[in-house]
Amino acid sequence: MVLVAAGVVVAGITTGRNSAAWFDRTTPTWPATSPASGSPGTGSGGSAPAPAGAIGGSHPTNPPLDPAAVAAAVDPGVVDITSQLGFDGTTVSGTGMVLGASGVVLTNNHVVDRGTSISVTDIGNGQTYAASVVGTDPSGDVAVLQLSGVDGLPTVRLGNSADLVVGQAVVAIGNAWGAGGAPASASGTIVALDQAVNASDASSHSVEHLAGMVETDATLRPGDSGGPLVDARGEVVGMDSAASGSFELQGGPGNGFAIPIDRALTIAQQILAGGASDSIRIGTVAYLGVTVQAPTGPIGLGIGAAPGALVTEVVPGSPADQAGIVAGDQIVSLGGVAVDSPATLQALLETHRAGDDVEAHWTDALGLEHAAVVQLVAGPAG
Repeated sequence: MVLVAAGVVVAGITTGRNSAAWFDRTTPTWPATSPASGSPGTGSGGSAPAPAGAIGGSHPTNPPLDPAAVAAAVDPGVVDITSQLGFDGTTVSGTGMVLGASGVVLTNNHVVDRGTSISVTDIGNGQTYAASVVGTDPSGDVAVLQLSGVDGLPTVRLGNSADLVVGQAVVAIGNAWGAGGAPASASGTIVALDQAVNASDASSHSVEHLAGMVETDATLRPGDSGGPLVDARGEVVGMDSAASGSFELQGGPGNGFAIPIDRALTIAQQILAGGASDSIRIGTVAYLGVTVQAPTGPIGLGIGAAPGALVTEVVPGSPADQAGIVAGDQIVSLGGVAVDSPATLQALLETHRAGDDVEAHWTDALGLEHAAVVQLVAGPAG
C-alpha cells in the first residue's frame, strides 16, 4: 500500500477478487515490557552487517551507494504484510521491518488499518506468521505488530534520520505491487526534508496529513508502504509511506515520502510501553460489522422511536451477521451498557478489543427482543 498525496498516494496496494487499486540514529531505549527479546536492530536474530565498501567519499553522511549491497544487507529484516479488510477476500499488501528478534514489526498504520486478520511473511526465512496489532498511531501513520510463535528473526539496522542531508543517496525497499518474494528496490536521493503532504487512501477514501516527511526521488510503488528507506551504510533512515503522482493516471510515479526513522521509533517505543500520547491506540479496534444510524420512526408496536442504534447494513460473515442481527434491527445494549445512539455504540466498541466476548441486545422490526454473545474481531470500528 502507498498513500497518494493531493497528488500523493499511500504506498500500498489493495486487492480483492481480481481487483487492484492505489491505496497507495539514535537507537531509543526500548521499554522492558517490549515483547522483543533484543534491542531493535540488534536482536538475538542478528542483523546483516553493513555492506562492504559502501562507505566512502569525502562527505561522511553522503558516501557512494551500491544498491545491490544495500538491499542484500537489509532484505533479511524485511517482511511482506497482507491485511484482510473484511470478509469478502479484499486484502491490502504492504511491507514491514523487523525491530525485535521475537517478531516485533514496524509498519504504516494505513497498511493494517481496518484489517480483520493480518499475515506476515518473513523474507529472511520465507515463513508466514499470524500477526496481531500491538498498537497504532493513526495521526503518525505508525503501527507495531507482534508475530506469533517466532524467535531469532534477523532485524534491520537502524540509522539516524537527524543526520540526513539533501542530495544524500538512498534506496527504497518494499513489497512493490504486492508481488511478494525478494523485495524490490529503487535508488535515488534525498530531495527535501521536513515536508508536509496530504495523502489520500483510495481503499478507505480517507486523507491523512503527514508532516516532517523525508522527500526522495527514489520510486515508491503500491505495496512499498512500511518498507525501509536505507542509506549507503545499509541503515534504515526512514519508513516508506506515500508517493506523489499516479501510475494509472500519469503513466509513472512522482517523488516518494518517508517518515523519518527517529520519529517512527519514538512512536513505536511509546506503543510498546502501553501508550504515551492521546493519539496512540493499544491493540486493535473491536469490530461488530454493522452500519447504524439514529432511529427515525416507531419501533415494532411501540409509539415513537426508542433510543438505540438502527442497523442499516450488516457485513456478511461479521460477528453481527453470525449473531443473527439483520438490517432493520435496533441495537439497544452492548456488554451490559445501554446504547442510546450510534455514537454510544461507537464509543463502546472503542473500549473493547478484538477477541472480546460481549453480550449484545437488540430489538427486531416487530419489537421482539433478542440477545447473543458475540466475539468481536479486528477491523474498523462499527
